[in-house]
Amino acid sequence: MTNFAEQTTLNEPPRGHARIVFLGSVSPHWEVYGDYGDQNMLEEFRARVLARLILLPRNDPQFRRNQERVSKDAERERISIEWELGYPVAASAEVAPATPTE
Repeated sequence: MTNFAEQTTLNEPPRGHARIVFLGSVSPHWEVYGDYGDQNMLEEFRARVLARLILLPRNDPQFRRNQERVSKDAERERISIEWELGYPVAASAEVAPATPTE
């Protein structure tokens, strides 16, 4: 059973957008860029994201758990997020042909 507050937040547009970018294997590994929305809200979100990810490379097992936590935080705050991990996501892998063409 969902309450009224949850139902209203599902239908409302995002309050901001953030891109979370993997910088590479040398620490700091991550940067968060706010594309649009309230700058104070995005700065607070950025601080929380970096607290979870700053020392984790993308291949660390803890990264997956913290990525889910960041996604839930963004959902709660109604911030749309975009992950730039430096490699294609699984959905785009389906587009590639299974056999090489000549």
